[in-house]
Amino acid sequence: MPACHIEPNNKKKFIGDVGEALVRAHGKNKYYKPAEVRRAAESRGYPIDIHCWAYCLFTTPEDFKAIHDAAGEVCDYAAMKASVLTDLASGGTFSWFDINLSWLEWPDIDMSSLFDWFDFSP
Repeated sequence: MPACHIEPNNKKKFIGDVGEALVRAHGKNKYYKPAEVRRAAESRGYPIDIHCWAYCLFTTPEDFKAIHDAAGEVCDYAAMKASVLTDLASGGTFSWFDINLSWLEWPDIDMSSLFDWFDFSP
């Protein structure tokens, strides 16, 4: 399955903006409802054509699949998530961990520049 064809111009900024909007509106959650992710992306002025890239990080794999099934689209959750995480890690790779982890369970990598508004401490 392919990734969605239209990618954000700057994945780091897009994911950081949507993540910040989600945490501010709904608190720190492992996953968010698709409608919450859509509203967060819209509130930051992002076009619907790239929302899929936020869905792959902030919704469950099941919700991601349901969104695409309803739209008659086929996108690869794992490939998209790996692509975003690789960009967030400035060219690293993420083939060695469970791609189904929520964004709060990512490996111990420095995301401070992306999520500087978020306190990762327990």
